[in-house]
Amino acid sequence: MVPYSVDRCPCCGYRTGCTTCPVCFWTDDGQGDGDAEVVRGGPNGDLSLSHARLNFAIYGASHLRYADIVRPPRPDEYP
Repeated sequence: MVPYSVDRCPCCGYRTGCTTCPVCFWTDDGQGDGDAEVVRGGPNGDLSLSHARLNFAIYGASHLRYADIVRPPRPDEYP
């Protein structure tokens, strides 16, 4: 079981505690709600956190190209 203190993914909100979330494939680069509209480049390319969240709601992944490689959250990863 994942301990409650495991960090939530800023994109999908699940408690995966990973640098690259296996549930949505967002790479945590420190971006949060305060700068969610900013496109930082880096590991998330041309996506802002807000756009990745919208993509997750639509496709189940931070970007459509990742839809085939993400996995559903495990019961212990729910917020």
